[in-house]
Amino acid sequence: MRISVVGAGSWGSAFARYLGGLGMPVTLWILEPEICETLKRTKENTTFLPGYIFPETVTFTTDLGQAAESADVLFIAVPSQFCRRLYRKITGHLSKRQIIVSLTKGFDPTTLKTMSELMSDIIPPGRTTAPVVLSGPSFAREVAAGFPTAVVVASKDIDTARIIQREISSLTLRAYTSRDIKGVETAAALKNVIAIASGIVDSLKYGLNSRAALITRGLVEITRLGLALGARRETFSGLAGIGDLVLTCTGELSRNHWVGQQLGQGKPLNEILSGMKMVAEGVHATLAAKRLARRHGVEMPIAEEIYRILYKGKNAAVAVSELMSRKLRDE
Repeated sequence: MRISVVGAGSWGSAFARYLGGLGMPVTLWILEPEICETLKRTKENTTFLPGYIFPETVTFTTDLGQAAESADVLFIAVPSQFCRRLYRKITGHLSKRQIIVSLTKGFDPTTLKTMSELMSDIIPPGRTTAPVVLSGPSFAREVAAGFPTAVVVASKDIDTARIIQREISSLTLRAYTSRDIKGVETAAALKNVIAIASGIVDSLKYGLNSRAALITRGLVEITRLGLALGARRETFSGLAGIGDLVLTCTGELSRNHWVGQQLGQGKPLNEILSGMKMVAEGVHATLAAKRLARRHGVEMPIAEEIYRILYKGKNAAVAVSELMSRKLRDE
């Protein structure tokens, strides 16, 4: 299959490099011309994935139309707030039933829809197969390094999901399939909110008891909202649920966890974000979580406190204290 990966951040770059290493012809679309020129010259993305050389099977372009038209499978790895505009741009270049796979973990900030829902709204029927999403515990640098990794590929069309499963699986990356695309996308977006909370807890040096409690109660909140949105409960016990949540809440490579650490040290959000090269999806997902929880009448006290810390300037230690002093209840 001919592959294009749209987005040359750390995850898009790592995934393109991985697929190229399997011998597939891969085109990597890059927004920034200067990064593209560096990649063409050195075969290394020194901005977002330094230290890893791309194989000869990967080519680089800034021509989005060419990347879309040349692919049998199009993997999209751009931040959620840019996906609406991107889907509109690629629609005119989709001339056959290509498979589009979202690698993005977030909600559309305007409609609060998942990426697969947004895709279905924008791309006319017949241009693509049913949308597919890929998620699970997968830090970009570890995939690039070839460490054993497991992910989940979800679609309402299980046959399409299985095509992607077969194409991307190897001795270093094992893919499972799921029909619960809603659950996989919801878990993928909301785990970043809890990861910010975990970074705060670690910054405040509250210890492992606190982190374990946070992850557990965070999973409860994610599951509550997921079920309200129509997801299946078992999804949250799998790779896209507890698997990705544990990784993002404990791993040093987690950018959302890092944002939480900075917040715990008292730094303002705008200062934190201005110093980042990559997007921390949890910052935007927190707003979506608050709005979705209100819309569906779901209680999400951790997400609510993260919203107040991020957007209302609430003191992180005070937020933790108020969570601990909530009315006692059954588990």
